[in-house]
Amino acid sequence: MKKLVIIPTYKEKENIQLIVDAISNLQNNYHILVIDDASPDGTATIVKDLQQSRADFLHLIERPGKLGLGTAYIKGFKWGLERSYDYLFEMDADFSHDPKDLNRLLDACSNGADVAIGSRYVKGGAFKNWPFKRKIISLTGSLYSRLLTFMPVKDPTAGFVCYSSKVLQEMNLDAINFVGYAFQIEMKFAAWHLGYKLKEVPIVFQDRELGASKMSKGIIKEAALGVLILQLQYLSGSFMRHIRKSA
Repeated sequence: MKKLVIIPTYKEKENIQLIVDAISNLQNNYHILVIDDASPDGTATIVKDLQQSRADFLHLIERPGKLGLGTAYIKGFKWGLERSYDYLFEMDADFSHDPKDLNRLLDACSNGADVAIGSRYVKGGAFKNWPFKRKIISLTGSLYSRLLTFMPVKDPTAGFVCYSSKVLQEMNLDAINFVGYAFQIEMKFAAWHLGYKLKEVPIVFQDRELGASKMSKGIIKEAALGVLILQLQYLSGSFMRHIRKSA
């Protein structure tokens, strides 16, 4: 059973070795794919140095500029599917997601779920050291997304996710349009409408201690408009026509 943790990075020099070390210390032999968007702080150089002793499980894709979270994950999904990974994970580099929870997401997928979502809003989920304003934005965004899409997911913007490879193999990844929070919603929306089982696993989400947040007004705006666009596309029939990969 092959497992790939995909970590997009932009200016994460303070965190990248720490997160690679934390994942490599787990018991389930996770492989790691870092996708770096030309970080000016040398994040990719640090990964290359680490590869000298960890080339068997640590991989790097360098992109020419800051191309967005969603496109990084799509690149990673395609890379992983080409190499026959069974489970593919989305994860932040900044320890907002506890690496130990990778095992809990894996367990959920190994026991019947097709998509396991690290959720802040199910029983047992929580925030740690998060500013009040960010909590309100997140809560409002999650409620807004659930009301418009009817998805049975309490944390649709969650970015700590495990996908069974069969979900990504059936999905037309080139039809995924969004890059920020809306990307996270769109992926779950697509998996749900393709008939796959989504399961939320409670996690404690912790604000980063090192480095700077990549949150922006543009990302929030994309999410707000994206949810409306997704539902309109679904109601018109165009979403399902394009999201399932052609035989």
